Amino acid sequence: MLNPITAERDGDPTDAECTPSLRGALAGLSLSILLSSLGTSIANVSLPTLAQAFSASFQEVQWIVLAYLLAITTLIVSAGRLGDSTGRRRLLLAGIFLFTVASVVCGVAPTLWLLIAARAAQGLGAAIMMALTMAFVGETVPKSKTGSAMGLLGTMSAIGTALGPSLGGVLIAGFSWRAIFLVNVPLGICTFFLAHRYLPVDRQKPKTVRAKFDNLGTLLLAVTLGAYALAMTMGHGHFGWLNMALLLVAAFGVGLFVLAEARAASPLVHLAMFRDPLLSAGLAMSALVSAVLMATLVVGPFYLSRAIGLDAARVGLVLSVGPLVAALTGVPAGRIVDRFGAQRITVIGLIGIAGGSFILSMMPTTLGVTGYIVPMVIITIGYGLFQTANNTAVMTEIRPYERGAISGMLNLARNLGLITGASVMGAVFALASATIDMTTARPEAVATGMRTTFAVAAMLITIALAIAVGSRALAARLSPPGVVS
Repeated sequence: MLNPITAERDGDPTDAECTPSLRGALAGLSLSILLSSLGTSIANVSLPTLAQAFSASFQEVQWIVLAYLLAITTLIVSAGRLGDSTGRRRLLLAGIFLFTVASVVCGVAPTLWLLIAARAAQGLGAAIMMALTMAFVGETVPKSKTGSAMGLLGTMSAIGTALGPSLGGVLIAGFSWRAIFLVNVPLGICTFFLAHRYLPVDRQKPKTVRAKFDNLGTLLLAVTLGAYALAMTMGHGHFGWLNMALLLVAAFGVGLFVLAEARAASPLVHLAMFRDPLLSAGLAMSALVSAVLMATLVVGPFYLSRAIGLDAARVGLVLSVGPLVAALTGVPAGRIVDRFGAQRITVIGLIGIAGGSFILSMMPTTLGVTGYIVPMVIITIGYGLFQTANNTAVMTEIRPYERGAISGMLNLARNLGLITGASVMGAVFALASATIDMTTARPEAVATGMRTTFAVAAMLITIALAIAVGSRALAARLSPPGVVS
């Protein structure tokens, strides 16, 4: 009888669908995603409190958020590749342990710079958890249920993102800012226990079979991504000489990285993988969609407060609709993908995002909150369908020894899209509004900026749609009949 945890996906073991072992494994993976998402969103609400507690400037306390995001962005591909070569279970347990210990250090940190350093370590743990959770789906879930598992992980990610600000506010008001980090400790211990108990044990490889880790490629990729992330986030919307210098470093780093990978005996990223049109398309679409998603977070608060006239409490309530819809969409989206196929649902999801963006680009302010929420719900549902379908399409047919690296690349594409979207879509919004200080902008100018931003967003998703259709046609020509659905 097949072990439901170690059975190969190709056999699609039906006895693995409802076993306690499978439920325990999925619970551990879900909590890993929840913790890493919660770590991203919960700290933002504490920045004013931390600026006061440490007598620091806003620019200084922003590094509490930036250090976490930079650690994830620069190390997530390396974490996935390291898991492929050394053992995913072992590395995931180390990542959960690091995240939990770093949370303790964050919660007791006496100085701002120790807190920032601990947040960077917490981000390293989060990078490992994010990179390996999707890779583990291929080892624990039958192939016919991959979409449902991806949908569950998407739901937990949305819950973590939505829960962060509200939970952080409650903890700060009821206890102190330290509680927003210490709350991770019991969750981390529970996650470690579930992962240790239910995830499949790493298969020992002979030393002659183990691939060497690509140290040079890892260093070059980390420097390149770090330079790009800093170029997109420093300056608070003002693109100066330092941003340009960092972009040049990133561009030069890309060239060196490609050269190093082409010569490496065991490269961090196998460049030949990008010859697969479905993989390349999946990564490109993920980046484009994430950039558009960030536009809703950049533009939404200003539009709701300045153009519609909502107070801070109502703005927060309206903005919570998106993550709530995403949380409710995840599991049903997974089941839809399992039933109708990932490629088809990817296109449907993109059409939903494009349609919602187009409606927002034409939306008059006279429709008020309803005119904003309805297209946002359409965008979010489309995003839920796309994200689940795209992740499933990319992760389903890859070779087992590449799961960690590809999972890391998917997360990297998403993170780069979010970082780029915050900078580029924010610049589009500011330019279209023709206002330097958005906090004092006229309602009409903010409304014009919002409509222009989402017109650009609709064009970006149209490009993503063209990529989806074109890659599917190309894959059908390159593959034997019946391979591409």
